Parts: sequence; C-alpha cells; structure tokens
Amino acid sequence: MSTLLKQVKKFPLSPGVYIFKDGKKVLYVGKAAILRKRVESYFFNQSPKIKNLLKNSKKVDYIKTDSVLEALILEANLIKKYWPFYNVREKDNRSFVYIVIPNFKIKEFPSPFIIRGSELKRYPSDNFYIFGPYQSYSLVKKMLFLIRKIFPYCSYPNSGKPCFYYQIGLCPGACINKISKKNYQKIIKELILFLEGKKKHLIKDLKKAYPDKIKLLSQIQDSALITKEETGDFFCQKFKIEGYDISHFTGKGTYGSMVVFENSQPVKEKYRVFKIKNARPKDDIGALKELFERRLAHKEWEYPDLFLIDGGKAQINGVYEIAKKAHISTPIVGMVKGKEGRDELIFRGVSENIKRLIIGSKPLLQRVRDEAHRFALKFSRKRILGIKPKK
Repeated sequence: MSTLLKQVKKFPLSPGVYIFKDGKKVLYVGKAAILRKRVESYFFNQSPKIKNLLKNSKKVDYIKTDSVLEALILEANLIKKYWPFYNVREKDNRSFVYIVIPNFKIKEFPSPFIIRGSELKRYPSDNFYIFGPYQSYSLVKKMLFLIRKIFPYCSYPNSGKPCFYYQIGLCPGACINKISKKNYQKIIKELILFLEGKKKHLIKDLKKAYPDKIKLLSQIQDSALITKEETGDFFCQKFKIEGYDISHFTGKGTYGSMVVFENSQPVKEKYRVFKIKNARPKDDIGALKELFERRLAHKEWEYPDLFLIDGGKAQINGVYEIAKKAHISTPIVGMVKGKEGRDELIFRGVSENIKRLIIGSKPLLQRVRDEAHRFALKFSRKRILGIKPKK
C-alpha cells in the first residue's frame, strides 16, 4: 500500500481520471476534480470495498484532463473499454446510465437523450450512437446542459415555434428552421467527437470553421459536476495548509508567523516565527516578501498544498512573484476584509476547479488566518516586553 501512496503523491492537483491496476488488468476507474487529493483519500477510507481494492492493486495511473466534464466522459469510455471489476461488482448493466444520439439515417435533426441500461436493447448500435456507462442520471443531465453551451442542439426540431432553449441561446433554431440540415448535423458530429473523447481531432476541425468554440472548450464552468464526496475530500486528512501573517507592536519588533494545519487541525510543533530584518518598519508587503523568501529557503520543510496569506492583492502579488521565480506551483490564497467587514478570498495561480473547492472551505481558512495572526502578535508583544523569541 505504501508503494501505491508514493505513486499518488506525484499526481497533479488537477482534474482527470485515475486507474487502479493489478498488473495490466484494470480493477477500477474513477474521475476526480483534484486527482492527488481524491486518490489520497482512498488510503484513509475504512470501507471493506476500498480496503480490498488497495490490497489487490499493484499500480495506480492517472490521465490528466482539462476539466471535470472531460474527466467524466473519459471515465465512462474507459469503463466501457475495460468493464473493471470494482466498477461493476455491485451493479448490473441495467442500473447504469447512457447517452443516446440517433444517426442521420433515421433522424435528420437528432439530439442526445438519456436512457437507463435496462432500455439499451431498444437502441441497436446500427442506428444509434451509444455513450456510457455513466453512474448517475442527475450528473449526466448536468453534463448535457454544459455540453449544450458548446454544441447547441435542438430537442424539438421543426416544431414551428421557438423552444425554451432557443430563447436562452442553447438551441441553434432547428425548431423554427433557422439552421440548415447540413450545419445542424455538423454540430452533432462535433458533439459526438467530444463524447467519444476525441478532443484533439475535434480541435483540429474547429480551428478551421469555428475557432470561437475552442475558447469555449477551455472555459467550461463545471463546478456542478464536482460531487459532495469530492468537495469533502479536498481538505482531506493529508491536506496541509501554511498560514502567514506579519505583526509589529507600535511599529517595533516586526515578526512574521508561519502556522501549519493538517487534517483541519493545527500542528504546533511545525509553527515557525521569523524576525523581520530587512524590510522597513510598517512595510507589511516588504516584510511578507522577506518572510516568504526565507521560508522557501528551507528546502527540508515539505511544501504545503496551499499557502494562505493574511493580506490583499498587493501582498498576494508580491508572494506570487516570489513563488513563480522559485518554480513553486502551490496555490496561493489571500484573505482580506471586504465590504461590510466580510472576509474575502483573493487567488493567484489557482485553477477554477480548485478555486471553487477552496471557497467551500472558507471557515477552515478563517481559522488558519486567525491562528497566524495570534501567533505573530504573540511574538511581537514578547519582544517589547524584553522576551527574546525563538528563531
């Protein structure tokens, strides 16, 4: 198991699919909003199914994707290809969910729809494109709504009146003959390529005819596809946060604090305090940059999964530039008092997927910020009282 965990610690903090294997045999395929965090959580799960999976796995691989939406599609295609034991052991084919699109021979203006596995026999592959299996009806419904923003299709072609989706810009107008059969079918062909996971082929086609759609593909807002399970796992037992703050007492004795939280709890033996030496008095930005540079100089301290700074845009930008020069890709988040005294989060170097999950854990970040402030203030006051702090 320890060998597997070492492999997982090298996984990226990005969306994708993970694959547990016994040699070449695929045992389980799953999707994740944040690969490393999702798969790490398996090693702290006590369910018999997970324990058995880890016991029988000799290797775990991953395939990185650009979004959770693409991860969901890839997961289904890999399950269809390998039919892994741990994906299907507690399900039969009847309980899975599939997306069906009629081919152009039987319908000139086809559109995708969702079926249960029990209905598959009614849709022979000669006349229908079948995509799946997917494991959640509601998730697939959300997925199709997202896809519709990129590849708009019509659910009620030739109905003679504008449908609801046409009115909100998600139908190209086949309902009121606003689009030709040729152009409509071109959209459906692109949609099929996307569901097949052939993004490279799709982008090649789009570059020529619809370059704007390539931009849409890179701007997928897929937070609706991040499950509660994945959100809960983001700050999982192995997640590490470092919080930083600067404090001085009446302009004297400037100190920077570094506090550490793991498993949502403070780890006080890892706290550090730095006496600020070079920054001018009351120059919090300069002091913070000095603090961060000196922290990064300690290569023996394992980097966290998140840096939290008590400060606004100027402080975050300063820290981000230092991290960038040091080739540190760890997400950096700032916390500052905004309108009506509410805490606001500021992000640098953070993907949209991770950003949404971080926002959901704001109460924990507030605890880290408050602890960093308390720890910094404690040492700056001790200095005024003549008590020399530890370095």
